[in-house]
Amino acid sequence: MTDWLGPAEWSAVALSLQVSFWATLVSLPLGIFVAYALARWSFPGKQVLNGLVHLPLILPPVVTGYLLLLTLGTRGPIGSVLADWGIVFAFRWTGAAVAAAVMAFPLMVRAIRLSIEAVDPKLEQASATLGASPVWVFLTVTLPMALPGIVAGAILAFAKAMGEFGATITFVSNIPGETRTIPSAIYAFLQVPGGEASAMKLVIVSVVVAMGALLLSELIGRRVTARVGGR
Repeated sequence: MTDWLGPAEWSAVALSLQVSFWATLVSLPLGIFVAYALARWSFPGKQVLNGLVHLPLILPPVVTGYLLLLTLGTRGPIGSVLADWGIVFAFRWTGAAVAAAVMAFPLMVRAIRLSIEAVDPKLEQASATLGASPVWVFLTVTLPMALPGIVAGAILAFAKAMGEFGATITFVSNIPGETRTIPSAIYAFLQVPGGEASAMKLVIVSVVVAMGALLLSELIGRRVTARVGGR
């Protein structure tokens, strides 16, 4: 891989893997919580929350990136406070991870929510009648049975984060070695004469990663389902 890809291409691949990994890891706990709330709880504003979660799927990615810049930029209401603490997202790889997490979050939540809704509520109720607390019911009944959906949601979110472009380039620009992920690098290579070969290499990497993620999601989901069913 290192012989086939040049330094610029390899830098984009490595940064994309880093951004996607942290975007998925950090957003997963929140994704599980939101999915459980939407699947099991009834509360005022539930449909509003559901709409906000899926909004990045509907809005143009550039709009999402601009909203992130307005909010988390150094002059934004949240970004300015974080900047005083030494935490800056705009034009940093961490900002690319935030943008990727926001764009991938709806896919993650949807997969996990469907998996939680497929868990029979009677099993949770039976565990509760035996004296288990709601948290313990979730950890010992709901979470294990919803694990296939959680795994699938995490892998799909990772793949989506790998391909994120519009929100990322709007929020953190296209800085080589700092925010230039695979999609940004492809765009940059296509803007210069003779860059088509490098762009094609990254296109192939993107296709391989995306297909690999889908196949891995299916494989792990089946294995986890078999293990949970075997219990």
